Amino acid sequence: MTHPFLDLAPLSAGRFAAIEDRVARLLGTGQDVVVMQGEALLPLEGAIRAAAGPGTVALNVVTGPYGQTFGNWLRECGATVRDLAVPFHAAVTAGQVREAFAAHPEIDFVSLVHAEAATGNTNPVGEIGEVVRAHGALFYLDAVASVGAEPVLPDAWGVDLCVIGAQKAMGGPAGVSAVSVSERAWARMAANPGAPRRSYLSLLDWKERWLDGGRKALPHAPAQLEMLALEACVERIEAEGPGTVRARHASAAAATRAGAVALGGLEPYVYEAKDAAPVATTLRTPPDVDASALVARALASDPALPLAAGGGALAGEMIRVNHYGRDATRGAVHGCLAALGAALVEKGLKADPEAARRAAEEAWDGTAGADLSGA
Repeated sequence: MTHPFLDLAPLSAGRFAAIEDRVARLLGTGQDVVVMQGEALLPLEGAIRAAAGPGTVALNVVTGPYGQTFGNWLRECGATVRDLAVPFHAAVTAGQVREAFAAHPEIDFVSLVHAEAATGNTNPVGEIGEVVRAHGALFYLDAVASVGAEPVLPDAWGVDLCVIGAQKAMGGPAGVSAVSVSERAWARMAANPGAPRRSYLSLLDWKERWLDGGRKALPHAPAQLEMLALEACVERIEAEGPGTVRARHASAAAATRAGAVALGGLEPYVYEAKDAAPVATTLRTPPDVDASALVARALASDPALPLAAGGGALAGEMIRVNHYGRDATRGAVHGCLAALGAALVEKGLKADPEAARRAAEEAWDGTAGADLSGA
């Protein structure tokens, strides 16, 4: 027996390098791009452990659970960490970052999540990047959720380590990821005696065995199916147009937010629309309504809807509409709003699904043609 996913010819170094080049073009970067053979946690952790150590003083911005994880990794590396925690219903501001530098001018590393899909907020990376550049700190960015849904511009924003994954807005596989690395970041890693070496986490291994050798021989066997899926995913974005893909996500976010307000019974978890991420809209349930139970009722009508309750402590109060990738469509938004409306009515609460549908349509149409270049 054979199968289209089996018995494939080996992935050549040239094909691997060409996929890296397409990812670099998607990010508009002239930095080195390394496609790593694992889910995005691999380069996220690898980049921190490579660039941070006992002499590092890090400003770690916390706007959701991933920011908390980065702080833990930094402390494990021996770094001194200054957490800048922002309520999960908001975004951090460049002014807050500037104040942190004023209070701790010794900061030389900044870690930030662009869009927190878990909490539904997004941070103004371009504005923050100006502040970080002015102080000469190394800038580490998690753009796993945001890439594809909103502009991600490592070079223009002064990002030294920009990690992306394909499994959300790009609509691709979860088992492969990438990181763009500036010359400053490579130098910081090379000077760090604690940077991982001869390890799956090691970025320096990729540099020395892959990049410095002219990308002629892969350091180990690639995850073939995931690499081919990443190539197809980037090819699909190129064909549709990155701006068009971003516009779909912006429209889905605006429509979901407007529809939820018109529906009644729910309210946006992220207070300000400007702080809301294009990949996911989070909603707060009334105090006497358990979000997990409401989502379960909504999914009973259609288990394929991109609905989930919040994670951990947020499971009782937060609903997440994951309108990213293939679900950044009118149909997915309308389906989620209708299912949530029916679940609210079933619980004896007031809801107006028709008003939600109309509001979502108006919001979607109102975002058409928006400039999402990020320049």
